[in-house]
Amino acid sequence: MRASTEPVSPVAAAAPATAASPATALPADAAPDSITLTLTVPGLDSLLAPIDGVLAELGRGVLPPGSVDTVLAGGAQAADAVGSSLRSALDGIPWSGPAATAAGEVVARAAEAATALARESEALSVLAGRACEVVARGTAEVEAIAASFVATAAPLLPTAVTPAGAAALTALAQSAVMEAGAVAARVRAELDALGAEVSALIPPVVPAVPGASSVVTDAERFLRGTLDPSPAAPDAGPADSAPGHRAYDPAAGGTGREVVLPDGSTALAPNARAAEAVRFALAQQGTPYVWGGTTPGQGLDCSGLTQSAYGQAGVDIPRLAAEQSVGSPVSVENLMPGDLAVWDGHVAMVVGNGQLVEAGDPVSVSPVRTTNAGMTFHGFYRPTE
Repeated sequence: MRASTEPVSPVAAAAPATAASPATALPADAAPDSITLTLTVPGLDSLLAPIDGVLAELGRGVLPPGSVDTVLAGGAQAADAVGSSLRSALDGIPWSGPAATAAGEVVARAAEAATALARESEALSVLAGRACEVVARGTAEVEAIAASFVATAAPLLPTAVTPAGAAALTALAQSAVMEAGAVAARVRAELDALGAEVSALIPPVVPAVPGASSVVTDAERFLRGTLDPSPAAPDAGPADSAPGHRAYDPAAGGTGREVVLPDGSTALAPNARAAEAVRFALAQQGTPYVWGGTTPGQGLDCSGLTQSAYGQAGVDIPRLAAEQSVGSPVSVENLMPGDLAVWDGHVAMVVGNGQLVEAGDPVSVSPVRTTNAGMTFHGFYRPTE
């Protein structure tokens, strides 16, 4: 019996013909004395198909013209231009008087908001660029894996008709596919991490910019104060509000701790933890505003500042501004250093003597208020009680 293959196998068996005895003679319709085996050897294209699938999933890491990175960069430039124009207008007009001062504060806050939005747009643009870099790097690695496989597998194709050759090619292909899959998994993990950074930047936090309703309120307050100089009654606050200064007076055995403010004056915090949080927050003055920032001295957003300050004092509070309405509610007349002013998209820390510290651009001290860009004000809260 003779065996042959297409392509021809290097393995062939041939036996010399021998005369058959009558007892073993084959019938006339017996099978022929040779068998032809046809083996199909897979080409490189079919072996590369799984790797091509990984490349298709990854893409090229190149955004088309006019995509999100271009839009964000343009938005950042526009916001910067608005902020610069507002500052120029503020510096170029010789305003004077209480009403003019109030109007100037509105313009200054609007300029701060424009600058903050510009920085936030820049941050998103940077994240988009980093995502493209991650994808492009992964694609280049997978392409290198495919090229290495082709260079190693091509010389082995003639041996694919043998069991050993086929096994070697299969092992090479499996190894290459596993390497490509590992790269794709890493790229997905890096993109997930970048997605988490994007989530931390949304919704935007606009620092200390009064909305239309707050402008009306400020104007009304100014007119009422001018026409009727008698002071308005303070907000009574919630019925179960935290106590005021007398309850914490150290001279009467209270837990109060004194803090020194930037102007040299002092104020009484309700306890050591609140005092430490205030000191930490005040030490961050000048730190740039960074959307989603949680790094003291380098970049902070509003809730990043307050969370870091209380974390330094050993008090754990939530990350998001709207969720930092923790502890005891506080009325206006009972405000003390360390109390938090909470809106649905902003938070600031009371430092005493009618002032609060917040992450504007940069972190700075401003007067206590209950308005912020038309946001809903949740109230004042004391996290340590």
